[in-house]
Amino acid sequence: MTGPSVSVALCTYNGAAFLDTQLRSIRAQTRPAAEIVVSDDGSADTTVAVAETALAGFPDARILRNEVALGVVRNFEQAVTATHGDLIALSDQDDVWMPDKLERMAARFADDPSLLFLHTDARLIDGVGRPAGTTLFESLEVSRADHDGIHAGDAFRIYLRRNLATGATVVFRRELLEAALPFPEEWVHDEWLAIIAAALSGADLIEEPLTDYRRHGSNQIGVADPTLRGKAARVLQARGDRNRGLARRAQVLVTRLEALGERIPQDALELARRKREFEAARAAMPAARVLRAPTVLRRAARGDYARFASRGNADIVRDLLQPA
Repeated sequence: MTGPSVSVALCTYNGAAFLDTQLRSIRAQTRPAAEIVVSDDGSADTTVAVAETALAGFPDARILRNEVALGVVRNFEQAVTATHGDLIALSDQDDVWMPDKLERMAARFADDPSLLFLHTDARLIDGVGRPAGTTLFESLEVSRADHDGIHAGDAFRIYLRRNLATGATVVFRRELLEAALPFPEEWVHDEWLAIIAAALSGADLIEEPLTDYRRHGSNQIGVADPTLRGKAARVLQARGDRNRGLARRAQVLVTRLEALGERIPQDALELARRKREFEAARAAMPAARVLRAPTVLRRAARGDYARFASRGNADIVRDLLQPA
């Protein structure tokens, strides 16, 4: 097989129910993976046994076992650093890949040497594999403007506002790890890889679904439908530590981009610093709603919520109304 070699990094967590189906879909790819690395995070069921059976006879397959669970981010970090391929495809334990997923994504990297990170849409299915009638991008409310902006090289501005990349759909070039490792505790691995690749001007997406993304009660992390009830619940949820967490994330990002030096375009670094300042101001707002209003309204008038808040106008309402 010509072109870049592709490694699959798959993480498991008590995931025996759907793992065989997922591994079979990976082994059935029209462009075979060069290796499959399964990193199991302390599963107490038959997950490892299922993986061993499903991978029997595959030329290069390894199973890493964590006696003490590392958690989602550290487990994925362990998995990707154990691979050797030119490209690394991330995989969850309970999805199903379209047969030509790796072929189509690897071709994009072969055609574009500057591409570092690629993600796709996915068809949402339920626990027994029935289509939910919608896709991942539809559930995330990804707009036409988002698609066009990412294709045009504006991914950093878009991802800085909110992450649109879901790990189960991601393939990235190995060299991205030089800038992205170690994964910070404040970020989920997929969104961190996306934002660092975008800062390096190397992120894009495929608009078609290349994965069946399974939603069920045991997902480690996942995507919820954008219902009116869910949106209202977020607005009325207590502030807690959320805004302070967003401020910490923004600071971590600026620190990493500064450490990468001249590899990061100056306009991207300045945008990240503005995001940091915005999130720090939100985190410092007082508990009393009436005292928050001047800051919120001033920031809204400046367009900061439109540029930097994941939900735009909804976050204006949230910052005005949320209980302390």
